[in-house]
Amino acid sequence: MDDGTRPASPQLLLVGNVHPLHEGEFVFDAMLSGWRDQQASRGLTASTVGRRLQFIRRFANYCDKPPWQWIPGDLEDFTVHSMSRERRLAKSTIRAYQATIRIFCDFITDTRYDWMEQCQRRFGCAPQQICHEWNTTAHIAEYEGRPERRALTYDELDAFFRHADERVEAIVQAGRKGALAALRDTQIFKTVYAFGLRRAEAVGLDIADLRPNPAAPRFGSYGSLDVRWGKGSNGSGPRRRSVLALPEFDWAIDGLQQWAELGRMRVTNERAGALWPTERGTRVSLRYLDDRFAELRDGAGLPKELSLHSLRHSYVTNLIEWGYSEKFVQDQVGHLYASTTAIYTSVGSDYKNRVIAQALSRVYGENNARL
Repeated sequence: MDDGTRPASPQLLLVGNVHPLHEGEFVFDAMLSGWRDQQASRGLTASTVGRRLQFIRRFANYCDKPPWQWIPGDLEDFTVHSMSRERRLAKSTIRAYQATIRIFCDFITDTRYDWMEQCQRRFGCAPQQICHEWNTTAHIAEYEGRPERRALTYDELDAFFRHADERVEAIVQAGRKGALAALRDTQIFKTVYAFGLRRAEAVGLDIADLRPNPAAPRFGSYGSLDVRWGKGSNGSGPRRRSVLALPEFDWAIDGLQQWAELGRMRVTNERAGALWPTERGTRVSLRYLDDRFAELRDGAGLPKELSLHSLRHSYVTNLIEWGYSEKFVQDQVGHLYASTTAIYTSVGSDYKNRVIAQALSRVYGENNARL
C-alpha cells in the first residue's frame, strides 16, 4: 500500500487488495491515465495528448510487452523498422516518436510517483528510461525536410493561377455544375499565396477574420487577416497573429473581396461563419485542398514535387526579393525564429544578380560595375 509520502496512483489505490483479472493491462491503462492528467495539467491541448497516448499504445503493441519490460533495444528495433519501410518516415517524424517515448518513460520512472515501486512489487521488474543520446536521432541539420520542396518560380506561379482561372471559365462556358466551387478553390489558393498561410490557417478563416488596416485604407475591410489557427509549439494550442495585406497582392485581395461579398453568398445565406463554405454548409477539408492543388498543378504541367505548402514558401521568398525586412516577413508568417524564415527562402537568380550589381556599383563605382 502507498505510505502517503509521494503522489499516489489513484487508479491503483481504488482496487485496494483486489487484484484485477488482467493486472498488466490494468496497470498500463492506469499509467496512461495518469500521464494524460499530468500532460493536461501542463496545459497541453487535448489533441496533442490524445496523439501521444495513441502512439504509446502503438509502440507497446509493436514491442508486444508492457512498459516495465521495455529495454533500449526495443526503441532501436522500432526506429530501424520505421526507417526501412517502403515509404520511409522523415527524420523529424522519427525524432518526434522518440521524444514521445522519452517523455512517457520520464513520467513512469519519476520517483515522485510510485510507478516503479508498483511495478516492482506486482511484476518483479521496474520501468526504465530507454531513450538515450546514444540511441536516438540527433537534431543536427537546421532543415531536415525533403530537398525537393521549394518555392514556385514566377513563371510557375503565373501558369498555376492562369490555369486555375481558365478552369473556372471553362466550367462556366460548358454550362456544367461546379463553377462556384472552382471559383472558391481558386480564391483559396490565391489567398494562401497572398497572405503566406498554412493549410489549416486558410481552412479555419471566418468572415469575421477579415479586418481593415488603418494604415492601408485602400484595401477597405480586407487590409489584414486575423489568423486564429496558427501552428503552435509543444502542444500549446493554436497561436494567433494578424497578417497584413500587401500592395503586390492587390489582385488577390480584389478576388477575396469579390468572393466574400458576392460568391460566398451564393453558397450560404449565413452572413457569419466559414469564409470558404461548401454546398453542404461545412468547411473545406485539408485533404480536399491538397487534392485540388494537385489537380491544378498537374493541369498546368508543373512538377509533382510542388505542394500547396509551396505557395507559402513562394510568399516568403518573394517578400525577401521585393525588399521587405526579414523581421517583417517573420511576423507575417508567424515564425518564432528568424532561422525558420530563412529556411523557407529560396531567392531567384534575378534577385541575386541585382544584389551583386549593387555590390559591384558600391565598391567599384557605377561605371565599373559591369567590368
